[in-house]
Amino acid sequence: MTTTTETPFLLTKRRIWTIFGALIASMLLSSLDQTIVSTAMPTIVGELGGVANQVWITTAYLLATTIVMPIYGKFGDVLGRRNLFLIAIVLFTVASALCAFAPDFWTFVVFRALQGLGGGGLMILSQAIMADIVPANERGKYMGALGAVFGLSAVAGPLLGGFFVDHLTWQWAFYINIPVGIAAFIIALVALKLPSKKATKKIDILGVVLLSIATTCLIFFTDFGGSADHGWSDGLTWAWGAGLLIAAALFVFVEARAEDPIIPLNFFRNPIFLNATAIGFALGMAMFAAIGFVPTFLQMASGTSAAVSGLLMIPMMAGVMGTSIGSGILISKTGKYKMYPLIGTLTMAAAMALMTTLSGDTPIWLICTFLLIFGAGMGLIMQVVVLVVQNAVPADQLGAATSTNNYFREVGASLGTAVFGTLFTTRLSERLTDVFLSSGADAGSAAEATATIDPAKMAQLPEELQDGIVNAYADALAPVFWYLIPFIIIAFVLALCLKQIPLQDQPGMVARGEAIAGDEAERLERELHEQKHPSSGDRP
Repeated sequence: MTTTTETPFLLTKRRIWTIFGALIASMLLSSLDQTIVSTAMPTIVGELGGVANQVWITTAYLLATTIVMPIYGKFGDVLGRRNLFLIAIVLFTVASALCAFAPDFWTFVVFRALQGLGGGGLMILSQAIMADIVPANERGKYMGALGAVFGLSAVAGPLLGGFFVDHLTWQWAFYINIPVGIAAFIIALVALKLPSKKATKKIDILGVVLLSIATTCLIFFTDFGGSADHGWSDGLTWAWGAGLLIAAALFVFVEARAEDPIIPLNFFRNPIFLNATAIGFALGMAMFAAIGFVPTFLQMASGTSAAVSGLLMIPMMAGVMGTSIGSGILISKTGKYKMYPLIGTLTMAAAMALMTTLSGDTPIWLICTFLLIFGAGMGLIMQVVVLVVQNAVPADQLGAATSTNNYFREVGASLGTAVFGTLFTTRLSERLTDVFLSSGADAGSAAEATATIDPAKMAQLPEELQDGIVNAYADALAPVFWYLIPFIIIAFVLALCLKQIPLQDQPGMVARGEAIAGDEAERLERELHEQKHPSSGDRP
């Protein structure tokens, strides 16, 4: 057996759980930040003078994260994941501190992009390292726990963000990342004693550049198409679309000839990988669009602040956490995974069908019940799809496969949020205008009120007008779910075609000859311990 060090790398149970602790800390660092910022954003843009351009805070982070996903994945396969993981933590933590001290809006946007460069690495490398140290037939219970971290942060983030804004300053939404980041770095530095590697083939720099250009064009195409300033009929929107098609075509051309492509095209000749990635893409379009719209409706319907209305999302996160952990444990016990995407897609479709009945009179507890069902469906799918992809590729391509799957899910999310967001906002604007016109406002006043309405202002309006606004939100939102359901059905059909194969019984590092695991690892650790600490009876 060939290893990169004189002493074999031993994947003992203690070391696996220590590494897992480092992964949990880093995932919490990344996922918590996104949800904290969402609550604090109105205050941030107000103080830094960027209200008209606040979309760039989200766009900068999303663009940077999406671009670096495939890069971290492939470079991790080629160069080793430990140093990249440490770099990602440092980038994210330093960028958090810089965000807190940003003197103006556009400087803040640049630092948010820097955060994205770190956040993308934390997300991809955590999943790939799990595949390195835990065999697929045991990985479900670990990945279920990682999925639960996202659920926890989705609830804790808005609450913390609201608390910081109300009682401290918005900068604390970034200060909190500093101690968490330092702790995650120390744990990873001590625990992630992964073997380092050297590239043996030419790195695909041109592929990286073209993929970055294509991703940039995609993000701006969806942003411009979904914005009120441009829209889908604007020539500039379609210029970004044309750039996307050209860059994507050149990327495929280059990858087919690259010595070691950043996204190997042979992935797309693997039916299991292709199927699972297509499921992620379809779900990304429907799932993230739904998640993005519902909190806005809840905030208006309940008349509470963003922080408090975030509590109403707890049922959805409880559903995600429960089924993510439960399905992971069951997959580890049975070795079967196909049934979970099937049940999950049907559950999500049922939840969306229920959401089409939303109206201004729908009780909040009933909406929360719908969200619980929706979250349960999500938890049955998202981590399972990643596990299926990792199980379907060779051990030396784990990182590239993981990042490619995540990349296409993000692409689906960007397209879904833009397209269906346009449908929602267009319908909402029309209905709100009708509400204000019917109350006696002139056309100019109605347009201004429609553009500036928020829960605080709505609370000052007459009750009859408040009811009209809530009904307008419900009338605009409910039909959108009908457009999302077909994508869930497509995911269900893809899940039907998903082939069930045995889960691998070796961690990626063992399969690559970089480590020893199981009983042999435990035995060798005991022997090494005895050599370092001999008993008194054995001493001369």
